[in-house]
Amino acid sequence: MARVSQAHLDARRRQILDAASLCFARNGFHATSMQDVLKEADLSAGAVYRYFSGKEELIAAIVTETMAEVREAFQEATRQTPTQLPDTLVTSVLGRTLASRGGVLPDGGPAFPRLVLQVWSEIPRNPELADLLRENYDGVRRAWSDVVRLYQASGTMRADAEPDHVARTMIAAVLGFILQQALFGPTDIEVLRDGLRALMSVTDTDTGTEAGADAD
Repeated sequence: MARVSQAHLDARRRQILDAASLCFARNGFHATSMQDVLKEADLSAGAVYRYFSGKEELIAAIVTETMAEVREAFQEATRQTPTQLPDTLVTSVLGRTLASRGGVLPDGGPAFPRLVLQVWSEIPRNPELADLLRENYDGVRRAWSDVVRLYQASGTMRADAEPDHVARTMIAAVLGFILQQALFGPTDIEVLRDGLRALMSVTDTDTGTEAGADAD
């Protein structure tokens, strides 16, 4: 029997995850059956169950894979000199994530934002998924905090800023942008970049200092 290459196995796994992502985004987690996933992937039950035992494993794999990509993107940023400023870095990472999850729904909207919304709605009913998401969120938060410390070391950001507070705020901006796309339709990533850039430029007109900075 011919040996199946790792590249083939990886491609098949990707095919299944992409099909499941589209199904979950289109119909919701509970309204999607494994038969729906099989049909979307155009694979037999045996081919799919070789990789995943059911919907719970599929959604866990999607969450883990996506968050790992986000963490890696921020970790890669810490190895670059100079480090990209927040407006560029955030939109670069989010744009990379959206591009890698580029499925399109029948109405023309991107699948990924609606998939994120489905995952959030499942958390109150699924403690295991909640724990998984919290663990991955903490990883992204730590990665962002590392970037903040790089800003501080280079003098780009105030030394008294709390890295974790900045990390949580930037994550909130990204999640809010994704939520807007899920609820109101596609928006160019440049909108988030330009908004962050404008906020970064705010100064106190009375003192000439940056907003939030203590005046001498």
